[in-house]
Amino acid sequence: MITNASVLQEGFVPNDSIHRNREVNALSRSLDPLTRGRATDPVLLTGPSGVGKTTFARFAVDQLQATVPEVRAVHVNCWESHTRRAALFDALESLQLATDLHRTSTSHDELLDRLADVDAPVVLILDEVDQLDDASVVYDCYATAGVTTILITNDEGELLHGMDSRVRSRLQTADHIHFDAYTSRQLADILQARVDHGLVADAISEAQLLEISDAAAGDARVALSILRTAAQTAAYEERATITDGDIDDAIPRGNRLCAPRHSTRSENHNGSCSATSRRQARSPPASCTRSSPPHAQTRPPSGPSGRGSRNSPTTTSSSDRGTARRERTRQCRKRRTFRHRDTL
Repeated sequence: MITNASVLQEGFVPNDSIHRNREVNALSRSLDPLTRGRATDPVLLTGPSGVGKTTFARFAVDQLQATVPEVRAVHVNCWESHTRRAALFDALESLQLATDLHRTSTSHDELLDRLADVDAPVVLILDEVDQLDDASVVYDCYATAGVTTILITNDEGELLHGMDSRVRSRLQTADHIHFDAYTSRQLADILQARVDHGLVADAISEAQLLEISDAAAGDARVALSILRTAAQTAAYEERATITDGDIDDAIPRGNRLCAPRHSTRSENHNGSCSATSRRQARSPPASCTRSSPPHAQTRPPSGPSGRGSRNSPTTTSSSDRGTARRERTRQCRKRRTFRHRDTL
């Protein structure tokens, strides 16, 4: 049934930009100065969950690296690394420059000095940037020569809320690229491309792909989760085709697998909530969870020096505001999951 499990995963980066040519072309134009050794302004990607913002940010950066191999690409998940120190540390860890640093005690200045010392252009993707407790890290990166930032958020309003005016002014210079929700037809096309490379021939019909797409309501992450779950069921039962029953069973579970992720890291700092309370805040309600069946697979996980002062601006964001913001996001996603259930 499953010939290539990786293409069914959320983090898989495809070889083409199905139904996202406009957005990818716009992002590539924004990054083009790097091909000539010049600095670029930040890029802000907005749109609802599951519309390809992260996937095609990586796709565009991969294309850039094919042209400029010395570019270093870094992806930081701000849902998990939501403090200023954690985001900077994860960036350095991705660059393999954090082996002698400490996640919780190394100073911000030392982390920024290390980032500034990278001897190649860096493209830093800050994913779910609105989940940061302290948005001054956006200013930090902008003020660091050689670092280009791609900021990804579902809600531009949440990102700007409580942000220091100097940080906000930096975002006003950013290239803004918006991603609309997929239509059911577009989602079916995306799923078909994954099926062609990941499942045996004739494993699923076009009508079934449209059914999955309708259930996903424009969210490619949910659609892929449903397809993957249905395929795993068929594979476990040693069948070469996916049945309508497989899809019916996969829809609620597929939605649950796309619920807010638990934090995989913790960092104790003044004013922060505990790792345990953060996990509780991000967990789906007990009524939405169930044990995974035995066959379910585990989801694998350069600019001029005058760009700005290293000293970060004072911001009105706080750990409490960041926690409340993540809770609002969780509730929104939970409501979407229940709406899907109610329509079934």
